Amino acid sequence: MAELWDVLDENGNKIGRLHERGKPMKAGEGHLVVQIWIMNSKREFLISKRSLGVGWWDGMWHTTGGCAIAGDDSLSATLRETKEELGVAINPKNGKLFKQYSEPRISDDGFVALHVWIFRQEVDIESVTFQPDEICDVMWADKEQIRKMIDEGIFIPPEEAYPYIDELFDFCETI
Repeated sequence: MAELWDVLDENGNKIGRLHERGKPMKAGEGHLVVQIWIMNSKREFLISKRSLGVGWWDGMWHTTGGCAIAGDDSLSATLRETKEELGVAINPKNGKLFKQYSEPRISDDGFVALHVWIFRQEVDIESVTFQPDEICDVMWADKEQIRKMIDEGIFIPPEEAYPYIDELFDFCETI
């Protein structure tokens, strides 16, 4: 069954139409994508490694995220994606919507409305059950480790997916 997305207008509002994933979007049409940063009490982030053969950024480390499906709002997409990809139930009360912005889709004339979430939550890494067709490893990493991984070319480059990363790391120092 095809994955369907709610089509958004330029203000991020659902327009009452659905879009099938994989088909081109028109100018002025967008869809919601969430990125989820889970930080523990040691100020480490739960990151995961993309499986080979997934597509974009094969074998690279990243934070959890994905497309909202029809009917999702930002928070429900966040909770669902984290559960699907990592088998982790995050507590909505531990989360904060950190940033919202839009960027053009690479493959067509549409746009992506990105919502970036931060959760303060302890997660037993041994309890993580990732989807092997998407994720092949997980680890806790602090901001210095992530910056080193970026420099080594094994973490998705911020300019490609996380243009806010310095702002996020600064913000996380205050919470």
